[in-house]
Amino acid sequence: MTTATTTVELGTRVSRVREAAQRIRLNALAMGEVQGQGYVGQALGAADMLAAVYADQLRFRPDDPHWEDRDRFLLSTGHYAIGLYAALAEAGIIPLEELDTYGSDDSRLPMSGMASYTPGMEISGGSLGHGLTVAVGMALGLRHLGSSSRVINFLSDGELNEGSTWEAAMGAASHRLGNLVALVDMNALQADGPTAGVLRIEPAEEKWTAFGWHTQRVDGNDPEALLRAFDIIGDSDPDGAPHVLVCDTKVGRGVSLLETREKSHFMRIDEDEWAICREQLIAGYETDAAAAAEGAAS
Repeated sequence: MTTATTTVELGTRVSRVREAAQRIRLNALAMGEVQGQGYVGQALGAADMLAAVYADQLRFRPDDPHWEDRDRFLLSTGHYAIGLYAALAEAGIIPLEELDTYGSDDSRLPMSGMASYTPGMEISGGSLGHGLTVAVGMALGLRHLGSSSRVINFLSDGELNEGSTWEAAMGAASHRLGNLVALVDMNALQADGPTAGVLRIEPAEEKWTAFGWHTQRVDGNDPEALLRAFDIIGDSDPDGAPHVLVCDTKVGRGVSLLETREKSHFMRIDEDEWAICREQLIAGYETDAAAAAEGAAS
């Protein structure tokens, strides 16, 4: 799929993705407030990546989540479901008002993603290290069917600790699955602490390249950088090397109160802090939007 665009068209796409990412962040905060806690920091950090996928890249039909010719988005990190639900609502796949049921009894939106419950959720994630293996199988199956659909797998830097991830990486390169894209959220944090202090994974970019993948490392909180990277992927051979975007992100992105919180893997946020979070998110977005407009004008 060719996605190269003119500078003007790219600017329009970037604006659309930025706006979508802001709504994803606001809705993730609203869902977190329902429970008073959750993986809010991951959702805020990954919002630009999710917006780039759902507002710009993914081929899907909102009213038919099982459409045969759709692209597949696999959330290997099931605890990021709060962010994906916000993206699915943004895409019109689930009703916006349903986000209010997040994590509640009998909800289709459990705190960890489960394909049997949620429209648009391709796999049940959570036991890390499985997503890329499933993605390789899907990509290989789609090729055998003669389908032009792509598989995009979202995984985390902590997930690179899992041997099964690298077995899948070898398999994808061996089969030259150019229809497969891995998005790695490099937020430098996992359940047991900073990723580098648990098991060092750097240099991540060089490792993926050595495993035979076409590798790009980008700022995962920069929509323009993400779209430019996806455009390079879109102009490549679907029977060539698989693709990986190693995306550096910040937990709690856009909310300084949460960006600086020491224990941020699973956040418990006080009742009076939610309004502060929203205010900081809105103020930061307005500042960034003004700066972007000034840069475009100059």
